Amino acid sequence: MALKPEPTAPFHSVQYVLRVLETISKHGGGVTDAQIARETGLPTGHLAPMLAMLRREGYVEQVADGAYVIGDSLVLLGSGATRKEALAAKLQETLTELRDSVGAAVYISRYIDGEVKITQFADGPRTPKVNEWVDFRSAAHASAVGKCLLTQLDVNGRRDHLSRHRIARLTSRTITSERLLFSKLDSQPPTVPVLDLQEYAVGTVCAAVPLTAGSAVGCLALSLPIEHAHRLRSAADALNRRAAPVVLSLAI
Repeated sequence: MALKPEPTAPFHSVQYVLRVLETISKHGGGVTDAQIARETGLPTGHLAPMLAMLRREGYVEQVADGAYVIGDSLVLLGSGATRKEALAAKLQETLTELRDSVGAAVYISRYIDGEVKITQFADGPRTPKVNEWVDFRSAAHASAVGKCLLTQLDVNGRRDHLSRHRIARLTSRTITSERLLFSKLDSQPPTVPVLDLQEYAVGTVCAAVPLTAGSAVGCLALSLPIEHAHRLRSAADALNRRAAPVVLSLAI
């Protein structure tokens, strides 16, 4: 499986976030935003919202004199044997907050060993998850999750996947032509959410945005019952804007 050479993640340069965290961690007694800007080369206009996000997620804290220090979340994630559990807990907390803010069930999916896998999700009584009536591994051509992951593969990677999971008509809206599917994947703007308008399941609409941390292929997605379809685009845009903490957790 090969990745497309061009970047597809909507997230605004996770490498810069990591550079900011490295800079703060070097200054045990705290460091000002002006000093962070000098050492990272980031303009203040980009740095301010980044620091606000890092504070909100608990990765950094601001002390009495306004300087920034490493926060509890980052300390916890770097705590050796419990790191995996801490990361999963942090991601689940972030997904729960996203679920409540966008009013939809939300999911993290990864493309692992040539398969589509939902690794974590957050749903609730008012935000039910998708009824997986067809295994997501076999429905990449129809689901928002699957299509979003396929956009991050090159043509050979996509063909390899579809050679193992043949295209099937799941609803009257499902694309069943490989040529048409690839054309739509190629024309998908990298910063625009991928939509599923009842292509996977009648009565459900979904959206997904890519999450690229290093060489990993992943996405963040949401689902809504059809009666809330009018909220899909606004919810998807909100999901896209709030993907940063998820990418950061995956990258650390």
